[in-house]
Amino acid sequence: MTTTPHRPDPAPRPPRLPRPPRPTVRLHLWLEEDGEMVFGMGRAMLLMAIDEHGSLKKAAEALGMSYRAAWGKLKQTETALGLRLVEKAGSNREGYRLTPVGREAMDRFRAWFATVERCAVESAAAVLPWPVRQFEDKPRDGDT
Repeated sequence: MTTTPHRPDPAPRPPRLPRPPRPTVRLHLWLEEDGEMVFGMGRAMLLMAIDEHGSLKKAAEALGMSYRAAWGKLKQTETALGLRLVEKAGSNREGYRLTPVGREAMDRFRAWFATVERCAVESAAAVLPWPVRQFEDKPRDGDT
């Protein structure tokens, strides 16, 4: 009778530690008066889409909303601010364009949002026990 030598069991692997969380800071900022929306990122995105497409209808479609909803949001904001944000670009067929004050409102809100977001990320990094990152529309290489 031949016996095969006994092989010792391989040493157990140490447990794999989970990857530490790296959450993304997300903010929802808006301006309101008496509980009514005045301006927020959604309004800024609507103005950006109008600027890009030259059409309220195409802007609404690009944002996944109805023309009526886009028109209502635009008119509500113009009324609240007492300012015209868009104007006809000529005939009805030529669509809309941003007024100079509409472009300024969009640009300044986006700049303010970026400043607040940067401050929030820096503050979170100083206070929280794990690293955080700033929101980006598209993940960077290596991020999943």
